[in-house]
Amino acid sequence: MEILRVENLSKTYGKGDSMVRALDGVSFSVNKGEFISIIGPSGSGKSTLLHILGGVDKPTDGTVYMDGQDVYAMNDEQLAVFRRRQVGLIYQFYNLIPVLNVTENISLPVLMDGREVNRERLSELITTLRLEGREKHLPNQLSGGQQQRVSIGRALMNAPAIVLADEPTGNLDSKNSHEIVELLKLSNKKYGQTLIIITHDENIALQAGRIIALEDGKIARDEVLRK
Repeated sequence: MEILRVENLSKTYGKGDSMVRALDGVSFSVNKGEFISIIGPSGSGKSTLLHILGGVDKPTDGTVYMDGQDVYAMNDEQLAVFRRRQVGLIYQFYNLIPVLNVTENISLPVLMDGREVNRERLSELITTLRLEGREKHLPNQLSGGQQQRVSIGRALMNAPAIVLADEPTGNLDSKNSHEIVELLKLSNKKYGQTLIIITHDENIALQAGRIIALEDGKIARDEVLRK
């Protein structure tokens, strides 16, 4: 069942001689529950693509359909709700709120949506992410790996349609990187999350079921590794 469809997506910055084409006619579709790695050299358009998929940046041309909805046909208020409810974003630098503890950071998307926190789901995530006993810790009291686990919990708390991770292990050592990838794979299997990861790490890329390679803003390769 299709969860995401991208049609002829383009993104340009600047005008005239200084214009940069970050994406150039990108099209692909994603089925619910897929685990996809997006790879490519720096400047190939990976992060631009991820931000457009997540409703953070708008395309110059083209269309993004999420669960049958035309994302960029929404107004700003609808787009904000879409980002909170349908997309879980994980970044390299965690982006945790420094004055909020672990529980509060994970619960933030639900609270911002004006909804009641599902305590059962919160407890399950804290256990799955091995954060028991650290619920009241602030981000500066956590290791880098623990902070990234909190950011994963925040991304999963709203049970989004799709989880987008931009170099989620880029700021971690090899042990923590392995743990974070295993947790993301677990979320993909346990919660049926559709997972798209941008990575420069070939070992991580090869763990996905499918690899999309970008070059100069275009898809150079779209390969299914396993089903």
